[in-house]
Amino acid sequence: MPAPGSQFDRKSLFQRACRGESTDRAPVWMMRQAGRYLPEYRALRAKHSFLEVCKTPALAVEVSLQPFQALAMDAVIVFSDILVPAEAMGLPIHFGDGGPELPEKIRRREDVARLHDFDPERETRFLPDAIQQLCRALGPEVPVLGFAGAPWTLACYMVDGAGRDGFPETKRMLHAQPEVLRELLRRIAQNTARYLQAQFAAGASAVQLFDTWAGELSRDDYDAFALPALQQLTAALRPGDSPVIYYSKASSHLLESAARSGATVLSVDWRVDMAELRASLLAATGREWPLQGNVDPHALYGSELSIRAAVQAALAQTGGRAHVLNLGHGILPDVPVESARAFIHAGQQRLENAAVGAAERA
Repeated sequence: MPAPGSQFDRKSLFQRACRGESTDRAPVWMMRQAGRYLPEYRALRAKHSFLEVCKTPALAVEVSLQPFQALAMDAVIVFSDILVPAEAMGLPIHFGDGGPELPEKIRRREDVARLHDFDPERETRFLPDAIQQLCRALGPEVPVLGFAGAPWTLACYMVDGAGRDGFPETKRMLHAQPEVLRELLRRIAQNTARYLQAQFAAGASAVQLFDTWAGELSRDDYDAFALPALQQLTAALRPGDSPVIYYSKASSHLLESAARSGATVLSVDWRVDMAELRASLLAATGREWPLQGNVDPHALYGSELSIRAAVQAALAQTGGRAHVLNLGHGILPDVPVESARAFIHAGQQRLENAAVGAAERA
């Protein structure tokens, strides 16, 4: 195994990129990298329910390691689900063919008052246990990532009860009961902060906040509702050497506001030109922002040559500086494993070439 600090030390590479420091290349991983595109995942899920895998550390570890063993990406994200904190706060979750459903929806102030403030060391102990086991299995040179849903996105599920086009009930609450929604977001942020603190304490090198539904908001509504809850959450985490990555989808109109979230890294979808974003954020904030992304997941339906071109186009937008290479959303479930491997290897090519050159010169 490589020594910590060497050019193949994935943890150092990942954390330096997140801090905006110089790196030999951009580290690379994929959102949803543990999942249905892998035959070994499908085989395991034929024997165990989704929540059983999430809540059984040995199974969560096995699934988390599957993509690393198959593809050798630069970070391993623990297998779980963004709705785990909602269940710990008192809302039952059912996973069916149509996705997750929360039958006990939040619609009134009394519903918010009934939510629990949970202790992640007890109610969700399975997740820190899985992270600890992953850290032991991977050793000191591979970063293990934790994650949670961002407050706005989790609130959308808790109010609407499932994924809904436009999340109409959440939008209704925003306009008809704004103080109820703000209190719900505050409670989610408070509990999510403790949940992520437990993940850091278990050994996570970084955490990612998924705000998949941020793009449903106007910038004014984002600034009034989603952003204060994000700031509350990140202030409790105090990110420094432990990066907090903030991913938002369809949110190019929100990213200057997201730069005030307190996150360390902004992760963006394929609709965003990262060169233009970095320039606008530099003008707005006076700093060169670390970015994550943003190859279109559909690009992995192409040939190996076209996948490599898509990777190079993404890296060209940042020059590979302060950049964590990723997809602009999760890998699609019917992508061939060989295409996923082509994406990872294309992202790692720069360092591989440098290593070959160094060996030839020695």
